[in-house]
Amino acid sequence: MRHLPVLASVLLLASAPRALAAPPPNAGYAQASDYLDKETRPQVYTPLNVLDGRDATVWCASDQEGTRALITIGFKGVASLDEVRVYTGNGSTRDSFKSYARARKITLEGKNGARNFTLEDKRGLQTVPLNPPITGGWVTLEVKDTYPGSEPEIPVCLTDVVFYSGGKPLNGTKLAPVLKFNARVAPLLGTWFAGHEGAPDRYLSFYVDGTYRFVHEPLSGEEPKVMAGGFTASSSRLSLELPRKGRSSVRFTRAEAEGSPGGYTLTLEGDLPDEWKTPFRSQP
Repeated sequence: MRHLPVLASVLLLASAPRALAAPPPNAGYAQASDYLDKETRPQVYTPLNVLDGRDATVWCASDQEGTRALITIGFKGVASLDEVRVYTGNGSTRDSFKSYARARKITLEGKNGARNFTLEDKRGLQTVPLNPPITGGWVTLEVKDTYPGSEPEIPVCLTDVVFYSGGKPLNGTKLAPVLKFNARVAPLLGTWFAGHEGAPDRYLSFYVDGTYRFVHEPLSGEEPKVMAGGFTASSSRLSLELPRKGRSSVRFTRAEAEGSPGGYTLTLEGDLPDEWKTPFRSQP
């Protein structure tokens, strides 16, 4: 009997890494530079719809000629994606599925490479294993080829894209309550970059659940600095929860970037850490 405590300790230690392992980060945003009816009805076909796991909501690409059918999906940390499940087309009704174009070939790209895969022309989720996994704080998904709809003027749509890591979904119906289009927050959503163009060292991400994450990775090789908290937004001001400072009200300006078509800059003014006192840009 005296060996039981030792055995119990061994079993506890063996299971400790799994018990203490951090859960994979949930999806935090989905954004596209343009999409169907963005200017007139931005809430109807918003990119956030692909994250909610619901057939009734869809994202549709822009109907403007020459516009790429591309979405960027960000995670609340670095994710390792080993599976993705995609519902192609507009799955809200059988008639809508036939009318709108459906994604046939898709490229999914992360920090460590890209995967190309082909979907069948059918309703429902289709599972695509990712081996080796795609990792990163965000990925881009681009529709490269389509199955044409019965009405040629209607663009391609996606109903759902659900990411998995270690068998756990990083989005889906569990996130549906927070995946609501908010006109005040929409201009901020996504990851903003600062530092040298092409080699940023600061990343400021705003997520749809009302939280943010700032990461500073010094090029000198020092330990990364991470800050996180909540935020609220109005038309031109942010209220940020800052570590050791509490709430801070700052002014933000979002403007089109010169010499960068489709790009924007974000400038913050107020009582902020020094690393934030520089314009951020929407492209690395």
